[in-house]
Amino acid sequence: MASSTGNEKSVNPVLRISQLDALELNKALEQLVWSQFTSCFHGFKPGVLAHFEPEVKAFLWLILWRFTVYSKNATVGQAILNIQYKNNFSQTEKYQPLSKHQKLWYLIFTVGGRWLEERCYDLFSNRQLQSFCRIKSYINFGAGLLKLCGLVNFLIFLQKGTFATLTERILGIRSVFCKPPSVRQVGFEYMNRELLWHGFAEFLIYLLPLINVQKLKLKMSSWCLPIASLSNSENTLAAHCKECSLCGEWPTMPHTIGCSHVFCYYCIKSNYLFDMYFTCPKCGSEVHSLQPLKYKIEMTELHA
Repeated sequence: MASSTGNEKSVNPVLRISQLDALELNKALEQLVWSQFTSCFHGFKPGVLAHFEPEVKAFLWLILWRFTVYSKNATVGQAILNIQYKNNFSQTEKYQPLSKHQKLWYLIFTVGGRWLEERCYDLFSNRQLQSFCRIKSYINFGAGLLKLCGLVNFLIFLQKGTFATLTERILGIRSVFCKPPSVRQVGFEYMNRELLWHGFAEFLIYLLPLINVQKLKLKMSSWCLPIASLSNSENTLAAHCKECSLCGEWPTMPHTIGCSHVFCYYCIKSNYLFDMYFTCPKCGSEVHSLQPLKYKIEMTELHA
């Protein structure tokens, strides 16, 4: 009784974007499984899997098919998006699971087709006989024809919204929702607040690198804590500025930047090269010119 009611559940069509998302999730899962499998052979000699790569891939895809399409009528990507396959050949509109023949042909077309394409390419890549070249041309023509049919099927899918792949159209399997999709109810006030906050955050991320925070801090400190101006004479500089305004030590090769403070040559030069908008940390003055400080130093005579 439960199985009969489960088979009679209504069918809900799937959006085109959901079907394409399911295909992309399937490809991502296959790449993830293959990368995890090849990581187990990193310690072996390079090229161990090169000769058997098509067979190994086919075996892995066979395992995925056994636990997805064969047992649940849905691929991994479809199961994530609440989608499954429906037998479109059934006369009723109610949900009908895939038959065993459809599942087996799905395996042959997907796994077997990719294995045949890779293995035939390896077999005929180094053959120089005329018969092999003719067979290779036939295979290439058949592969090109299948890709052209796949392109036509994709254009029809974009128009009608059913059968995203050529395999689904040939086998008559259609993607439907397992359960009716729920309608999301989100208040517009919350959405507007989130959009406004994200826009403001992006504006700050763009604006902050353009602001010279150090210069702004020095300007604010100079306004709040004004410093008594010193005379610009050389004697005043020599008498009152006996330490570097950056390192706090006795200035080595003292230089000025146009204000009444003294800097070591290496201190001011390195900071100015790092920041062309460098300002004095004590008064906030900009670098007008980097000039050596000239003043007289009285020295006592040295006696030997």
